[in-house]
Amino acid sequence: MGPLDGIKILDLSRLAPGPFCSMMLGDLGADVVRIDAPGTPVGRYDMLSRNKRSIVLDLKNEAGQRVFHRLCESADVVLEGNRPGVMTRLRADYETVAAINPRIVYCSLTGFGQDGPLAGAAGHDINYISIAGVLGQIGLAGSRPVPPLNLVADFGGGGLLAAFGIVAALFERTRSGRGQFLDAAMVDGSAALMAAHYSTNGILSTPGRGLLGGGAPFYRCYETSDGGFMAVGAIEPKFFVALCEGTGLDFVAEQTDASRWPAQMEAFEKRFRERTRDQWTEAFSRLDACVTPVLGLDEAPAHAHNVARQGFPTGPDGERHVAPAPRFSRTPGSIRSGGPRPGADTESVLQEAELGDQLDALRSSGAFGAA
Repeated sequence: MGPLDGIKILDLSRLAPGPFCSMMLGDLGADVVRIDAPGTPVGRYDMLSRNKRSIVLDLKNEAGQRVFHRLCESADVVLEGNRPGVMTRLRADYETVAAINPRIVYCSLTGFGQDGPLAGAAGHDINYISIAGVLGQIGLAGSRPVPPLNLVADFGGGGLLAAFGIVAALFERTRSGRGQFLDAAMVDGSAALMAAHYSTNGILSTPGRGLLGGGAPFYRCYETSDGGFMAVGAIEPKFFVALCEGTGLDFVAEQTDASRWPAQMEAFEKRFRERTRDQWTEAFSRLDACVTPVLGLDEAPAHAHNVARQGFPTGPDGERHVAPAPRFSRTPGSIRSGGPRPGADTESVLQEAELGDQLDALRSSGAFGAA
């Protein structure tokens, strides 16, 4: 029984941010019903689909819309990720749903938000973080910006902050008894993640110069003799002392002298290339220096710390998963099911909505797609 047990979510989202948001809510016990469009292909294994049920509804069909409205009567949350205006055309927008259920928390998770010059524009993670000021701060001095996968806008500023907003709105509803609309824009969320860097005007982040942007010899990655890398985060003086001890290089007295950083960096680069990644890992295992190996996706699940914390459990579908986070002492999250095939739970969900006796009529009317 997770902390969100009893919360019902209708998830109409498709791409990464929405499914990640609803995965996290599902991990914490929410009943997530994924509403798939007719003809949705059966995809390969997708971790973002775990802890969800699936029904197929054609929201371009009047009968499909009526079914959706019926489901909204008992739902707590609607999550969607379309451009502004799409849900209105499908009669599935906030105003329509709130008239049916005033307690509904309705989250529109989009790239640019519900208004502004780019509200209707297409985009992806790289575009949202580019105008949020994030992308230009990631990379090396003198080189092109490096996309940080799609972690910042899609998952951090998008899915994660949308989940936070949904839970906050549900909490507020316990006081007011009313739901509300959430305009969760990934460009807003990406900028929010940069708050500390905006407040210091790039001192920490400017590529090649910022303390956290690769300009400091004690906060960067170094290549090892076997082509691996070690991550060094020895910012505080006591950790820098340990870094010097572990490498046999004595720069303790000049750590804060930025004019000496290029020379220090060159010396550390040369020293780290003298041993393999595993040899350096062993050497620093005895020192509190904030130095760790850079692991691949195939290696991280086997790391001793991740194994001890069961960070990559095997789910009931037999697949490896990342563990639900964060961890609760009384009501922990759980992996209860793998991803369903599209429409796998249509009948059971409609039975719960007391529409079971109308299945044949709904099917013939095209509620689930072409009759």
